[in-house]
Amino acid sequence: MSVPDYMQCAEDHQTLLVVVQPVGIVSEENFFRVYRRICAVSQLSLRDSQRALFIRYRHHYPPENNEWGDFQTHRKVVGLVTVTDCCSAKDWPQTFEKFHAQKEMYGSTLYDSRLFVFGLQGEVAEQPRPDVAFYPSYDDCDSLEKRIEDFIESLFIVLESKRLDRATDKSGDKIPLLCVPFEKKDFVGLDTDSRHYKKRCQGRMRKHVGDLCLQAGMLQDSLVHYHMAVELLRSVNDFLWLGAALEGLCSASVIYHYPGGTGGKAGARRLQGSSLPVEAANRHRPGALTTNGINPDTSAEIGRAKNCLSPEDIIDKYKEAISYYSKYKNAGVIELEACVKAVRVLAIQKRSMEASEFLQNAVYINLRQLSEEEKIQRYSILSELYELIGFHRKSAFFKRVAAMQCVAPSIAEPGWRACYKLLLETLPGYSLSLDPKDFNKGTHRGWAAVQMRLLHELVYASRRMGNPALSVRHLSFLLQTMLDFLSDQEKKDVTQSLENYTSKCPGTMELITLPDGLVLPPVPFTKLPIVKCVKLLSLPASLRPQKMKSLLDQSVPVKSPFIYSPIIAHSRGEEKTKKIDFQWVQGDVCEVQLMVYNPMPFELRVENMGLLTSGVEFEALPAALSLPAESGLYPVTLVGVPQTTGTITVNGYRTTVFGVFSDCLLENLPGIKTSGSSVEVTPALPRLQISTSLPRSAHSLQPSSGDEVSTNVSVQLYNGETQQLIVTLENIGMEPLETLEVTSRVLPTKEKVFGDFLSWKLEETLAQFPLQPGKVATLAISIKAKLDFSCQENLLQDLSDDGISVSGLPLSSPFRQVVRPRMDNRSAPGPEGSKAGDPSHLKTLEAILNFKYSGGPGNTEGYYRNLSLGLHVEVEPSVFFTRVSTLPATSTRQCHLLLDVFNSTEHELTVSARRNEELILHAGECQRMAIQVDKFNFENIPESPGEKGHFANPRQLEEERQEARGLEINSKLDIRWRIPSLKRSGEASVEGLLNQLVLEHLQLAPLQWDVLVDGQLCDCETAAACPVGDPVRLEVRLTNRSPRSVGPFALTVVPYQDHQNGVRNYDLQDTVSFVGSSTFHLGTVRPSEQSACLGALLFLYTGDFFLHIRFQEDSRSKELPPSWFCLPSVHVRALEVQA
Repeated sequence: MSVPDYMQCAEDHQTLLVVVQPVGIVSEENFFRVYRRICAVSQLSLRDSQRALFIRYRHHYPPENNEWGDFQTHRKVVGLVTVTDCCSAKDWPQTFEKFHAQKEMYGSTLYDSRLFVFGLQGEVAEQPRPDVAFYPSYDDCDSLEKRIEDFIESLFIVLESKRLDRATDKSGDKIPLLCVPFEKKDFVGLDTDSRHYKKRCQGRMRKHVGDLCLQAGMLQDSLVHYHMAVELLRSVNDFLWLGAALEGLCSASVIYHYPGGTGGKAGARRLQGSSLPVEAANRHRPGALTTNGINPDTSAEIGRAKNCLSPEDIIDKYKEAISYYSKYKNAGVIELEACVKAVRVLAIQKRSMEASEFLQNAVYINLRQLSEEEKIQRYSILSELYELIGFHRKSAFFKRVAAMQCVAPSIAEPGWRACYKLLLETLPGYSLSLDPKDFNKGTHRGWAAVQMRLLHELVYASRRMGNPALSVRHLSFLLQTMLDFLSDQEKKDVTQSLENYTSKCPGTMELITLPDGLVLPPVPFTKLPIVKCVKLLSLPASLRPQKMKSLLDQSVPVKSPFIYSPIIAHSRGEEKTKKIDFQWVQGDVCEVQLMVYNPMPFELRVENMGLLTSGVEFEALPAALSLPAESGLYPVTLVGVPQTTGTITVNGYRTTVFGVFSDCLLENLPGIKTSGSSVEVTPALPRLQISTSLPRSAHSLQPSSGDEVSTNVSVQLYNGETQQLIVTLENIGMEPLETLEVTSRVLPTKEKVFGDFLSWKLEETLAQFPLQPGKVATLAISIKAKLDFSCQENLLQDLSDDGISVSGLPLSSPFRQVVRPRMDNRSAPGPEGSKAGDPSHLKTLEAILNFKYSGGPGNTEGYYRNLSLGLHVEVEPSVFFTRVSTLPATSTRQCHLLLDVFNSTEHELTVSARRNEELILHAGECQRMAIQVDKFNFENIPESPGEKGHFANPRQLEEERQEARGLEINSKLDIRWRIPSLKRSGEASVEGLLNQLVLEHLQLAPLQWDVLVDGQLCDCETAAACPVGDPVRLEVRLTNRSPRSVGPFALTVVPYQDHQNGVRNYDLQDTVSFVGSSTFHLGTVRPSEQSACLGALLFLYTGDFFLHIRFQEDSRSKELPPSWFCLPSVHVRALEVQA
């Protein structure tokens, strides 16, 4: 026997072998349809008997194996079933002849045979035949299974007769000697009458009868015969048949212990109405079948338990039988099959180590020169058996050997597909999966070197199969999963091979489905390059969308009766980790930053690198990069444009490396750091770009609020100078610009800024709105640098009057005096340059202009953008007011304001005030100017909002009042300077210079006194003319502007003459006479009311007279300040009466 049956198991010893074969030309499909139906009748419970018959079907069986039927009866072909197509009656004789020829091949051993004819109808089909069955078609053969059952019963009848014939003890008859094929020539010439020969014949016959009993379902009898055969054969050292007897004993014991079978088909040996008790089915576990498990009430069970081997003894007997087989070279197939049967039993008993010893022995059994197909079958079965006992790596080894055998050089047409299929089956044994996700879970499993070798073989096999896509997929998998185990040279070789493959067939992310249904998942290159960190970037400050605040948005987000709830806090924390707190804008370029690393020993070129997103339609803009060899962390920015609104989630990125397209998901990247992957996309907004008429500034403003300034401009102005800033607004977006708000914020500084530093009129700009994409609008912004004009240090010499009488000068022109600075007070300039107190020190003002704009769909949803313009202004001193004082004027309602003006520039400068001529100052020159001003009624200045507050600081209120008074005075003075050589001009402000005393001198008294001579108001330089000798009416009028009632008052009029030499003559009793009393009386005057008192004088001589009106001191006049009683001087000129 030369062809082993690797699928044999111990329970096959009780089966009858039936061969099913086609006769003539039968399609493979039709034949196997019938074959499968026949195989379904694999066991049959016999009528009128508790025994069962088991059938083993084969559609191919070597005739030479049939010659070993006497040695082991389950190897003998006892039944033949043939299937044929016969469409016409004339073909029937030839078909029937072929059937008889088929029978002759197994004729010596056949018990019975059947012929199933399909397609033949008519007279021939109607003739009853015991061994032929006719069916119209393959679909119309319902009685097929019944015919097979009848056929099996006929086999049993023959089997039973043979068993009874052989089992009957015929002492007078001579027992024939059963032989195996190779023994026949050895027994020629032996003495057949010797006792040794007779025992050999008896032992072999006993063993043969045991086989027949086992096939006939008589397990107890078979055990008895096997034991007797063992004793007889052992006594004559008939080792080959002794081994067969031991193997038969083992098979019968296995059938008893394991009624479920050892061949792996659960329930295949389950009996219906057989002689085995029900309890036997419960003993299907290793080592559990002892005498304690035998039913004591059943004598058959007791008999079997005595003759049956224990599970441990079964293995020992198998070892002994195999050792006897090994003595015979021609029994290699028997030995190999016995090893396989023992392994299957040990697998059920969970004795893997002992099973491996049997398998190891089977590996070294030397059979005849096997064909390549037989070698493949042998290694495949060894692999399955090793898998059965749990030796997965050993199983994978033999399956790989079988795969390599499929493409051996001796094969004319190598089976690369079979090789590839077997290689795939080895993967689990080497802890290898074709899913790259399995390699992200913890440490690497398996031997990397062996795994790489296997993957290389898969690549080569798939290439020889003519499937380049499969080669690319396996090579990509090798590079992705085994990158850490590849040497530098191996990395270069693998990548070069991959590039060669992908030049013909690029790698994709599509699933590859093999013909057997196995699906190969895609292999994204998550390690080429390695990504360590993913960060979604916010838009630039000028493009970030902001939500307009409303009262509706300030509602409580979560309603809960508790002040704190851990559930709510936890859910808020989860939402925070998932969603980022900034927004992207529809239609604007968004950025995601990746920190990547190149693990390859050469430059890595990554092409078409883009983002993978979901939730929002997104246009990814691919990027290409080249990473140096084994680079450190390298920042890469990927960009894209969201096309719709909603919540966008960045799921990963895509790359093209070595011709392989990869979609790398963040969830599959081990150890990646990310601050979140979901962000809200707001509706589209316009984009505003601003440009100015001023040059860009090198100073970058850093406001404390954290706002980012996109553009910075700078300008240098003289103190008090005003300049226009023209801002050009261009809509560079795709949406119309509909709304615009401009605000300014002056950054904190120690300098005091007077007036509006920045001012503009937005109406003309808004008239051009909505501003369509690509259109331009302008906005004029006025920059007024007005700081303190006072000199902080006493660098100038005080101006001295030295007897100069200001009153002697014409009041319409300014009073000028050149003053030079003190040399002893000026410090030499140091290396640090100008100090802060130096008048020439440059001062800096910084402000931020915020342009809040919106438009398009974003405006509808309440979103806007904020663009900031930084303004850096360097203020250079122009003029300083070093001293401020006042002089009274001739009128009580006017006074002279004296200002010492210092030119701190390097150019000639002119200073002018309202109704005054220009004052020319050379560089570094100081002059005094006198300005006649009307006194101010500060009570008419409106109160600031701060003054009305109930909780305002009194000191702050006083400062605000003083600033308001200074602003009022400055607006009336209108002092301006001009530098003709530079064609630059500005204003000079006295705000912040005026102290309380000066303000009091400039303020109108609350009590307004008016003196009228003959109805003519006397409050100027012009003298009131009156005739001599006529009474002159004198009226004193009081207007109460204070908030309180005043009076009564008593006023005395005292006339005098001024000789202009410092001598005044008050003795004028003979010159001036009063008509009535010289004392005038005024009653109580309420607020905002007026009162007057009348009198008369008589001038007796001509001349210039002055009237001095004074108050009589009493308790009421002492309560009021002296400044409230400022009466004008009265100049009266008495003239001769013209005739």
